[in-house]
Amino acid sequence: MTIQSSPGSSSYLPGSSGYLGMFPERRMSYFSNSYVIGLTVAAGIGGLLFGYDTGVISGALLYIKDEFEEVNQSSFLQETIVSMALVGAIIGAAAGGWINDAYGRKKATLLADVVFAAGAVVMAAAPNPYVLILGRLFVGLGVGIASVTAPVYIAEASPSEVRGGLVSTNVLMITGGQFLSYLVNLAFTEVPGTWRWMLGVAGVPAVVQFCIMLCLPESPRWLFMKNDKAKAIVILSKIYDIARLEDEIENLSVAEEEERQKKNDVRISDVFKSKEMRLAFLAGAGLQAFQQFTGINTVMYYSPTIVQMAGFSSNQLALLLSLIIAALNAAGTVLGIYFIDHFGRKKLALSSLTGVIASLVILAGAFFGRSSGSSNELFGWIAILGLALYIAFFSPGMGPVPWTVNSEIYPEQYRGICGGMSATVNWVSNLIVAQTFLSVAEAVGTGWTFVILAGIAVLAVVFVTVFVPETMGLTFVEVEQIWKERAWGSSYNTESLLERGNDS
Repeated sequence: MTIQSSPGSSSYLPGSSGYLGMFPERRMSYFSNSYVIGLTVAAGIGGLLFGYDTGVISGALLYIKDEFEEVNQSSFLQETIVSMALVGAIIGAAAGGWINDAYGRKKATLLADVVFAAGAVVMAAAPNPYVLILGRLFVGLGVGIASVTAPVYIAEASPSEVRGGLVSTNVLMITGGQFLSYLVNLAFTEVPGTWRWMLGVAGVPAVVQFCIMLCLPESPRWLFMKNDKAKAIVILSKIYDIARLEDEIENLSVAEEEERQKKNDVRISDVFKSKEMRLAFLAGAGLQAFQQFTGINTVMYYSPTIVQMAGFSSNQLALLLSLIIAALNAAGTVLGIYFIDHFGRKKLALSSLTGVIASLVILAGAFFGRSSGSSNELFGWIAILGLALYIAFFSPGMGPVPWTVNSEIYPEQYRGICGGMSATVNWVSNLIVAQTFLSVAEAVGTGWTFVILAGIAVLAVVFVTVFVPETMGLTFVEVEQIWKERAWGSSYNTESLLERGNDS
């Protein structure tokens, strides 16, 4: 195999952004391949499950409190009902990385669907809050596995030039699931068994995805690395034309040769023994943690409650205003799909965080105004404006960027386990925020709670600036090279990779 040099660059890899620059006719647009779009949407149903569960509990909780007096009397029990799904998601995400590497992305998705659907049935039939909490645990297990699997499956089936937008489609499905959950919440407000219908309907998309995934292929990269090259090439031939196909196979062959030279079984401890992997995991896990600690799922889980805190006491009005917020979330994600492959992951995250900080300050100001004893409804509407602005800034940037970056920054050998570890960080952070928000708000006041979140967002800006590289349009091989250069300095350049390529 030969690897040529192109003018004005130190290296030139087939399939790289430089290569596509020389052959622009081989670049793909977002909608140019219906097969890839089909794989993306099918895998993205996992994101729909994730989003629906995140959103539906916020509305259902209002009615669960009405049915179970012990829940109404205990903030801790309310937080546990919300956060037990997150406990399950932590376990599911931690196990999901290993399941993905050992059994493949397809089987991991099927398992997630079965567990999620079972959890939905248990929740709908729960005779008391404790059985409901058990159902939330099962649902969380399914969501956790899906949160690891869907972004990786989509990334590995995506051309590099549209990978960001396609992975962000999974985030669009998450926000779409949240919007759908608020519609369902509103639809069942006057139906007997209100919250049972809200939670039980969650099993429907899991069953739909299970049926679809039975007919879809395994990830071509996973098949190739597991030495099932014939099946992998058949799938890749449906994604790329013949000339581009040869380049992609060469890239996979280079990656496979590198993996062969390393030990086959990767353990969690191996991630921390390699300097470049430590840097990659720090960037990926840090993004996931800051996504949660800047408060997004506080807004999504508790938005009806926050609306009521702002002075709007009606359950139905709180759900309606939360529906509008969820619609903004979905619309912002659509913008993110465009921006992420045009402006880059890093710029998008930084601009998003800047707006988030301003929005949290507005929210804090609104609640400080209400806590001063003023009965002016203006503060309630300012709080609603702050929530809307928060979503408008968060959803195009810090919504999709962490998941997209984590789907593309790890080498194939580490992708499943690191993806699972970083998703676990996301869910642990999510759990901490969900389990403490109402208690912290009661202890220090809602205004100061939002000030704390704003301070964390400032730290996130510093983190992204220092530790997160730009990966827009890069192949997996090129992204791996970034970490090697960061770990060992600019002297470690692509020459080592070129030599291995020529040797093979």
